[in-house]
Amino acid sequence: MQLTSQNIITFLLSISLMLFFAKLLGELFNKIGQPAVVGEIVAGIILGPTVFGSLLPYAFNWLFPQNNEVKVALDGIVNLAVILLLLVSGLEVDLSVVMKEGKTAFLTGAMGIIVPFSLGFTAAYFFPNLLGIKDDSMKLAFALFMGIALSISALPVIVKTLMDLGIFKTEIGFIIVAAAMFNDIVGWLIFSVILGMIGVNNHGLNFQQTLIYLIAFTLFVLVIFRKIINKVLPWIQKNLNFPGGVLNFILILGFLSAAFTEYIGVHAIFGSFIMGIAIGDSVHIKEKTKEIIQQFITNIFAPLFFVSIGLTVNFITNFNFLIVAVILIFAFFGKVIGCGIGARFAGLNKNDSLAVGFGMNSRGAMEIILGILAFQYGLIHADVFVALVIMALITSVSSAPFMKYFLKERENLLNILSPNLILFTNFAGKNEVIGELVSLISKNLKLSTEKIYNEVIERENSIPTGIANYLAIPHARVDISKPAVAIALNKEGINFEASDGTLSRIIFLLLTPKNKNELQLKLLVDIVNKFKDKQKVEELLHSLNPADFISKLKQL
Repeated sequence: MQLTSQNIITFLLSISLMLFFAKLLGELFNKIGQPAVVGEIVAGIILGPTVFGSLLPYAFNWLFPQNNEVKVALDGIVNLAVILLLLVSGLEVDLSVVMKEGKTAFLTGAMGIIVPFSLGFTAAYFFPNLLGIKDDSMKLAFALFMGIALSISALPVIVKTLMDLGIFKTEIGFIIVAAAMFNDIVGWLIFSVILGMIGVNNHGLNFQQTLIYLIAFTLFVLVIFRKIINKVLPWIQKNLNFPGGVLNFILILGFLSAAFTEYIGVHAIFGSFIMGIAIGDSVHIKEKTKEIIQQFITNIFAPLFFVSIGLTVNFITNFNFLIVAVILIFAFFGKVIGCGIGARFAGLNKNDSLAVGFGMNSRGAMEIILGILAFQYGLIHADVFVALVIMALITSVSSAPFMKYFLKERENLLNILSPNLILFTNFAGKNEVIGELVSLISKNLKLSTEKIYNEVIERENSIPTGIANYLAIPHARVDISKPAVAIALNKEGINFEASDGTLSRIIFLLLTPKNKNELQLKLLVDIVNKFKDKQKVEELLHSLNPADFISKLKQL
């Protein structure tokens, strides 16, 4: 099979249109306070058979053909996109922090499977016709499928949503990611059993072999191979061109890992994600390298993947209201309540637990991938597939607003700013500027300078707090009743290991009460959201005095 000149033209036009609408809708949804990923999915719906395909069917079928070489090429790009998205997501995961959240992540992930799986399996097994079974002889496989379809999360959508909300590198963010990893690995293992039941043999491997290979692979990569990477990276960075050599090394390992997990019957994205964690955990990988690969993938490949979700189905044809309603109710109730209970058992408060539940509720492409496979192998009808896609989209779109709601608190950034807690400094080291800010805020709040300093430094050493656009937010939860912020402006800049590689010139020291984790997250998000526009942020650097700084900050 070879692409003709006309195929190439169609393929390039399709990619261009997908990228254009993804950027347009992504920016629009950002303006109204939604993650860009929501706009990218909506862009796919507009370009898909629901809107564009209905209005101009000939043009749609020409741009997005369903059964020729262009379709194969587009599918290849989409698969590559999701693998790369999970690879770069893994690079951002701090393994030590994830391990610290092990108990919470396990309980959250386990309950996030048990509750929705029980609902889906019971309903499908005892009322198979209600949920549109295609072959009565496959009732057990159908019930298992519906249980997993309601249980599995969409790790790519979850990660992108957390990044868009600015809480990916926070405790709540890592709890959600770690729980989603556990949740999805178990889900895909069970789905591999279903594939075996309906005649798909995963390259001859049975469930026990798949499980053994997966556990061995994960342990090998995260325990042994991680150390090998840490030794090899310095040689690559010293002897090969930068950043090409390192980027090439990362992509090769990511693709090899993805190929292995796909071979053993677990989706390729898990291999790339686990390898990304191992590479990102190395002390030798530069933040600039991470930023380069992240910017390229999240702005080019990731949008193609999210747009492709909307291209898969027409939401009018084969729409069955009863099936859609049942699946939506079970999906929301099972996942949110299940994960919420798990997080609550692990010690999180009510709002944090519900935020975790809605964070885990994003389904996105994973349900669509499951649905496509089940549909292809004759396990479900088209109307069930449509219902799963609608459920995936609605849960993905609703995740961010619900998380924002449960993480909000009455206190906001502008209300706790004080001109007395803003200073202009020339310190060159982050420990020194943190010490100066701690001294200022401690004197104002009449607290122990040494104790607060130790808390902030311990948190800083665990996860560097440089963000982007000259911003850093060292923070800690301490024994206070209300949140407080002290701010330092530094002309030269200080290295807080920001994700974009720039030196931090505006440093927020954020202190929040120990028993209000959701408040800390809310204020962190408030600060990050104000620093999205680099050009406007640069105006803050020219502030003449604290009052001038606050005035300009309010305009952001």
